[in-house]
Amino acid sequence: MTDAAYRDRPDLLTVLRLLAEEVPSHRFEELLLRAERTCPPEERDRLEQAVRLAHIIHAAQHRRRQREDGLAELVDTARDMTQPRDLGELMRVISRRVKRITKADMACVGLCENDGTLSLHAAEGATTGMWAEVRPSTGAGHQAVTIGAPFWTADYLRDDRFEHCPLADEMIRAEGITSLLAVPLVHGDSALGVLYCANRSVRHLTPDEIGLACSLAALGAVSLERAERLQDASDEVSELETDGFRTRTTLARLQQLTDVHAHLMGLLLSGADLETLAQAAADALDGTVQLRNPAGRVITATAPLPDLDDNAVTEASWDAHAQRTPIPYGEDTWIAPVAAGAENLGFAVLRPATPLIGEDERLLHLITQVFALQLLLRHATATAESPVPDELLDELIALPSGGSRRAHRMEQRLSRAGLDPAAPHVLLVVRIEGGSHGRAMMWASSYAYRHGGLKTARDGNIVLLLPGTEASDTAHSVAGLLSAVLGHPVTVGASGPGRGPTEAGRLHQEAVRCLKALTTLDAVGSAAALDDLGFVGLLLSDGHDVGGFIENSIGPVLAYDRDNDTELVKTLEAYFATGASPSKAADRLHIHANTVSRRLERVTTLLGARWQQPDRILDIQLALRIHRMRALLRTDTAGAPEA
Repeated sequence: MTDAAYRDRPDLLTVLRLLAEEVPSHRFEELLLRAERTCPPEERDRLEQAVRLAHIIHAAQHRRRQREDGLAELVDTARDMTQPRDLGELMRVISRRVKRITKADMACVGLCENDGTLSLHAAEGATTGMWAEVRPSTGAGHQAVTIGAPFWTADYLRDDRFEHCPLADEMIRAEGITSLLAVPLVHGDSALGVLYCANRSVRHLTPDEIGLACSLAALGAVSLERAERLQDASDEVSELETDGFRTRTTLARLQQLTDVHAHLMGLLLSGADLETLAQAAADALDGTVQLRNPAGRVITATAPLPDLDDNAVTEASWDAHAQRTPIPYGEDTWIAPVAAGAENLGFAVLRPATPLIGEDERLLHLITQVFALQLLLRHATATAESPVPDELLDELIALPSGGSRRAHRMEQRLSRAGLDPAAPHVLLVVRIEGGSHGRAMMWASSYAYRHGGLKTARDGNIVLLLPGTEASDTAHSVAGLLSAVLGHPVTVGASGPGRGPTEAGRLHQEAVRCLKALTTLDAVGSAAALDDLGFVGLLLSDGHDVGGFIENSIGPVLAYDRDNDTELVKTLEAYFATGASPSKAADRLHIHANTVSRRLERVTTLLGARWQQPDRILDIQLALRIHRMRALLRTDTAGAPEA
């Protein structure tokens, strides 16, 4: 017998030899076919039993090799995960490794989010991009997290052991997935997420494959936790480095600001003028600097800024003074208040070449402080570049009547401040009906300066002393302008005109009474002078200007009678005495009714169409009575015997 025939002889020894050589399974089947032709039945039975045992041993060897390969892959995976990686790269490594170990068609990692959903990452083997948009709130992954163990389903879409997520099911259909393994990623007592292994056909995983997936999930959970902590530590280090850089930058900038402040103060103490200080400030700011007075007029400037609206800039300065801090104007300009205590000295317009950030804004405060000191040193009292202090108007109001020395000294002070003490003036008391009192004060200061007047604050109200003779017109003008600036109404009481410094106290008292009368008459938010209040104004006035009241009420009628020798006043008296009846008035005057009607038409022409309105008719009747009484008194005085 040849060696080949001996080796292929169908006996137990051959089975052992084939098993030792780890030949494929079909070689055992070929051995059984030969045994059927050459061996007796008893020997064939023994050979079949031996072959069955060989298959069992062969399968065990195959499983052992798979386990060894899986363990080797697991060791390589653990070694790979120890390398420094960011979170995204680490999840890609985990998905790629589990897909290879379990021979799955697709694998991915789902991380638990704060809202209870799972966000899918690092999908290996995916054929669509839908997984990136799906955040399942239910499904196999949540089932695995809930039970704390692997969850396997051979037919995902038909499995009713868990609650399905519609979006996840749509993604499963699009990917063609049939079977799915979900393994929780658990570290300590917390679940970090889920490791998914999916196949596009019905597949039953062996316990060894599921065990390898679980081992890989455990390694992955540890690595993910480590990566997150490293990322947090890295972020903290980066934040500390950033804070350190910011601190060093801030300290350097503060040192620069200190140097700039020292330089500006040195210039100020050496007697530098405003132009020199403005240029030094512009150099430090690397931009343009303008110093303006409270009215918005440029005092000094390093360069023109033609694109600015002067009125809008002046209005913005009121906000800057009210907030007592520089404010941005537009995209590249700042407006900073220049003040000494409560005194408004003006404002600075600054346009740096580069945007100001952080400590750079402190440079604006330094510049305005130097400007304020220079203005105070240059103008110890009021000058053309700075407003008259509020205390001057307070002293005027408190000044007693009469030609005292104090009045003479006050006239001198007003003259030095550029004001004419002998010119007629009116006084307004303004009450702010709402907020924005600081903005109103800044506006009033600017308005008084522009119109050559004075401003102060008393009892929560703004007091304005302005040149002029028409108190009512001035009150309405101020009320309209200030209401538009503040966005809500103001109430203004006015009095005047008056002349000389000693008149301010009387005008202030009358304006306050007028303001109180407007409040009593439920006219809050309006403006009026005493003359506008008719006989009420006459009663409130300290001077009791009876002649002025008569002139305002029936002056045109008196003048017409005097110039044309008519009897309009007599007709009016009869008209009112008969209950405003033209026919009865005609009987009383012994003239025709048509004559009375024509005279009343003339009165309408002289006094206006509203002369018979209730508010006017009362003043007219009162003026007629006072006029008649004055005429009688003057007649009696003229006919009395001389003493």
